[in-house]
Formats: sequence, structure tokens, C-alpha cells
Amino acid sequence: MNREEIIRQSILEDVGDGDHSSLACIDPNLQGSMKLLVKQDGILAGVEVAKEVLNIIDPSIKMEQLMHDGDEIHKGDIVFIIHGSAQKMLTAERTVLNFMQRMSGIATSARHYVNLVKGTKCTILDTRKTTPNMRLFEKQAVKTGGASNHRFGLFDMIMLKDNHIDFAGGIEKAIDKTHAYLQKNNLNLKIEIETRSIDDVKRVLKHGGVHRIMLDNFTVEQTREALQLIDGQYETESSGGITEETIRSYAETGVDFISVGALTHHINSLDLSLKFVD
Repeated sequence: MNREEIIRQSILEDVGDGDHSSLACIDPNLQGSMKLLVKQDGILAGVEVAKEVLNIIDPSIKMEQLMHDGDEIHKGDIVFIIHGSAQKMLTAERTVLNFMQRMSGIATSARHYVNLVKGTKCTILDTRKTTPNMRLFEKQAVKTGGASNHRFGLFDMIMLKDNHIDFAGGIEKAIDKTHAYLQKNNLNLKIEIETRSIDDVKRVLKHGGVHRIMLDNFTVEQTREALQLIDGQYETESSGGITEETIRSYAETGVDFISVGALTHHINSLDLSLKFVD
């Protein structure tokens, strides 16, 4: 599904055959205003999605935008004020908040991790640990927070992980079979391979044929050893077992990337609310 289709499905999921609460007690001709109120400090994300939700539900709703995606927000800030049909604004309320609260939570988390490695050359990456059908928006929020996107899905990069290697019969066979597949199908995709030990790193270096080496569940000391062996020949990525407390130590080894599943997998939505303006 594309962006608009996902938003439309989200609205349909909430509205069904009608917003009966608003239809029951709100005059269809009543016009009014609502404000998006920040109730928790963080990084703002999802304003552009909110605009799309409102436009689909009622194109006549007007937004007075006061803050933008990527802004630091604080409790008490007003992000935007909307004006239009009271019924339609109430119908849009929860879908707007569901997108914005989750996206702002992810952007806030991403900014936090980026700040933890600030001053090093390391880039923080997300993963595919996303909410089904929300990946497009969650990865957008990661970028809004200042981190970067790993591959979007299974189709835009080759990642040979432990299970691929084991099923293929080993590191060398996995790499060779991958190159044969790419050539046969006329595909131009970068190849990343997961290593689980220093011995694995040595085998990859001896065999070659990849673009990036993932150091999975390596200690900081093992990471330094692996980087010395790799010596800049390939991009490097640390993953697995890295916490907020240890991430800077990993970044200071000189590794190029650290992937953090928690950016989209273990996040708290930011507290925002849409409120009636008297």
C-alpha cells in the first residue's frame, strides 16, 4: 500500500460506518476550532501526516501551523490550530493523534540515540522491527529525529544473517550463491553479511564479495579487534546486545553504523492531545 492508502485504511478502521458519537450530538453546521496541545517534551513528527488525514476527512478544514516536524517541543506548546466542521474535526481526532503520537515518540527516541553518539563518526540506523503497515511512517519519524534508515524491506538490500548462512551451508556458499542469484536476475543490490565471531570476520575477509560486515553481539573489545582486521575494506555495523549505557563505547571504536531495533520496536508514544478552543 502507498502512503495515502494506509491513511485511508486507518481512517476506515476507526470510523467504520460513521462517527456516531459526533453525528448524534453535534450540529452538522457547527463550525469551531481545536488545538494540538503538547503534554510531554520531545521531538515533533507527523504534522504532514495530520494534514493528509484532515484533507481526506474534510478538505475544507484549515490548519494554522505553528510548529514543524523535527522541532523540539515542550509541555504546553501548541503545534497547530485547526478550524472547520466540529463533526469532521472530531472524526479526525483519533487518527491524527495515533499517527502523531507514535511518530513523535519514535522521533524523540531517535534524537536521544543520535545524541548519545554525538561527536563520533557513527550513524544510528533503524531496523525492520516496525508495526505492520506503519513502516513508511515509522521510518520517516526515525529520519525526522536525526537517525538514518537501514533497508526498507527484504527487497532493497541483501542481508545474509545467521539463518541464511546456516541454511546455505556456510559463509562462503551464502556469498557465492547470492552473487549467482543477483547476476541471474540482473539485480544490483548491496550485500551485508552477519558475523558472529572473529573467525567469521576472517572468513569474510578471505572470501570477499560483500559491501558491509555486521558484527553481531560482539563485545566492545571484540569490535575493536574486528575493525583492526577489516581495516576500512568494508563498511561495518554493530548490532545486538547494545544498550543506552554501552552504545557510546561501541561508537567510539570507529564502527560506521549501529543498528537499534528499539528505535521503532520499544518506544513510548509522545503525549499529545487535540482540544476544543473556546
